[in-house]
Amino acid sequence: MTAPYLIADAHTHIFPSKIAEKAVASIGSFYHIPMCHRGSPEALLASGSRIGVRKYLVCSTATRPGQVTSINDFIHEACLAHPEFVGLATLHPDYEDIEGEIQRVKELGLHGIKLHPDFQQFNIDDPAAIHMYRLLARAGLPVLFHTGDNRYDYSAPTRLVRVAREIPELTCIAAHFGGYSRWQDCDLYKDCPNVWFDTSSSLFTLPVERAMELIEELGEDRFLFGTDFPMWDHEEELERFLRLPLTEAQRVKIFGGNFQRLFGVTL
Repeated sequence: MTAPYLIADAHTHIFPSKIAEKAVASIGSFYHIPMCHRGSPEALLASGSRIGVRKYLVCSTATRPGQVTSINDFIHEACLAHPEFVGLATLHPDYEDIEGEIQRVKELGLHGIKLHPDFQQFNIDDPAAIHMYRLLARAGLPVLFHTGDNRYDYSAPTRLVRVAREIPELTCIAAHFGGYSRWQDCDLYKDCPNVWFDTSSSLFTLPVERAMELIEELGEDRFLFGTDFPMWDHEEELERFLRLPLTEAQRVKIFGGNFQRLFGVTL
């Protein structure tokens, strides 16, 4: 099912072939959700092509500081091999040379940073993380945060709101409609114009009415279509998204227009 829109998938994960199966199984175990795909670059392109995705924001998360460099090298190499990919690097608050790695990320041509505080086990608003965000804001690199999970407090929306208010020059993307399973707290983002949102890993359980409330309250200009591949299949996520009673103009923005504006790429 190909949609008649210019589509960018603003939330995908890829892994090297030798660890893809193990990595995907680990994610599925963490969330108690069966994964739809294997998690390789080739599987991502095959799934996305079925709905006409033109660009993919690709990332992977360093659960330990020692993984940062190798993951960023892998994402860079994947982007070189696949021009459809727009790469996000990873960082960790305990990494020994954050400033140096940020400079290297810029030199590699990556477009931002992905953080998963629940996997990485740090509070979004931890003082060490605040220092990292100031450096990222200075470098002009947006940060995609996994945000919200009722089982943990690391990634609570209230913590990201504190960061966004303290560092207004930092561009933040709050994944999962701003608060995976904590959507009751997402109204707090209304006063944070530097926070964007993606639609990934939400519409399988977020009621249509609440999803529409959040889009209307937080602004259609700040939402990005995302699938959280390999957790979900592209056709499945497209079908869920199209159930939202959005206008055609809103769909155009969320499917790809906002992505182009945020990352400066052409679909």
